[in-house]
Amino acid sequence: QVQLVESGGGLAQAGGSLRLSCAASGSIFNVMGWYRQAPGKQRELVATITSGGSTNYADSVKGRVTISRDNGKNTMYLQMNSLKPEDTAVYYCNAVRTTGWGIDYEYWGQGTQVTVSS
Repeated sequence: QVQLVESGGGLAQAGGSLRLSCAASGSIFNVMGWYRQAPGKQRELVATITSGGSTNYADSVKGRVTISRDNGKNTMYLQMNSLKPEDTAVYYCNAVRTTGWGIDYEYWGQGTQVTVSS
């Protein structure tokens, strides 16, 4: 059974920091990532990381956040620094596993709220 459990969200002031965690079970995933959705907005990519450690960041957060994963613990992290009010959103953990036949399966966490005050 695949399960993604998120933690670390909360309230921070502008310029502050938060670290989000996503504990996964059921598989080691080929790609994991963080997405966010602000009220009235579409869900958008924040960052992704492969099982080998390759990363990708949205322009809006590049230089301020770091995505990482611990394959031994099967846990992914998002360290967020220099937070801005526009970072306020629900942050979702995402994971993809690819079968030996090249078929992708995608999973989502429940989301964790990040609120940044000005």
